[in-house]
Amino acid sequence: MLKRRFLLALSALTTAVACAGFSAPAQSAELTKASLRLKWLPQTQFAGFYVAQAKGYYKDEGIDLTINPGGPNLLTENLVAAGTDTFGLSGGTDSVFAARDKNLPIISIGVAHQLTPFVFVARKDGPIKTLEDFKGKNITAWFTGANYVLLGMLANKGITPDQIKLQPQQVSVTPFVDGSVDVITATWYNELNTIKNRMGADKLRLFVAEDYGISFPRDTLIVSEKTAKEKPKLVEAFLRATLRGWKDAIKDPKGAVDTVMKIAPTLERAHQEAMLTEVIRLMKAGDAEKNGLFAIDPKAVVKAHDFLLKYKVISKPVDLNTAFNASFLNTIPLADRLP
Repeated sequence: MLKRRFLLALSALTTAVACAGFSAPAQSAELTKASLRLKWLPQTQFAGFYVAQAKGYYKDEGIDLTINPGGPNLLTENLVAAGTDTFGLSGGTDSVFAARDKNLPIISIGVAHQLTPFVFVARKDGPIKTLEDFKGKNITAWFTGANYVLLGMLANKGITPDQIKLQPQQVSVTPFVDGSVDVITATWYNELNTIKNRMGADKLRLFVAEDYGISFPRDTLIVSEKTAKEKPKLVEAFLRATLRGWKDAIKDPKGAVDTVMKIAPTLERAHQEAMLTEVIRLMKAGDAEKNGLFAIDPKAVVKAHDFLLKYKVISKPVDLNTAFNASFLNTIPLADRLP
């Protein structure tokens, strides 16, 4: 019943949301202050948000937006649930499940990456050939959602958490390159490029979630239940501006890289260009092709949820109708959402 109600709810376009809480003001009116917490430091993974801010799209919608960086010890879900930040770009569908499992009152209003954006990497000439070979090995993963994906994949092969040596992943990939870590987590757009450059692509073995029949769409836009209920027009306005920024970044990636590097000039341009190329690929994949950027694919969400529930990565079923709400996004014309 949960699945059926969820699929019906997300597939139906919501043409209007209650008008309480926020309305786009006239140009002379005072802007509404809000903040967006990213999941990491400035880089082109977040280019569309920075482009929207630089071009004044949030101000056009009546929002005085502050973009706050993330970091290794910051959980976006916690900050948004506590009201520290208005909006957040969190780990992914899996971390939304985990947050709701812990009774954090957050809601996903859109999903950026329509495919799992990271892989688990081992040495091709090493002892790890299959997931079963992860037993007893030193493994690192981000404890912001990637750990749940890994544990779910391993559980499917009968491997329990106590059978691996799982540690939080640090910023540097050097422990893997030096051999002190057997398996590392790497995004398609960042760490994998670095590892390939240092070791050679032909030296690596990749374990991809989609190869095991599961996908974990990630980089989820979230708000608190309180904001969603009390300020629905603010949520819609934020999404409209964000979509404009991302569409511009896709149309002019060079300009988008320029925008990000003005904020973080020490970044390596070639790496940022390669990152943005991969990020755009992930954002335009899957359900986004027909339903636009940040589309919430109900089938993918249900499948990922059931996978993690089956293997007890989450302790109880999550109310998906509450956890994922496409109604705000669906108030925006499809033509304005398509990449």
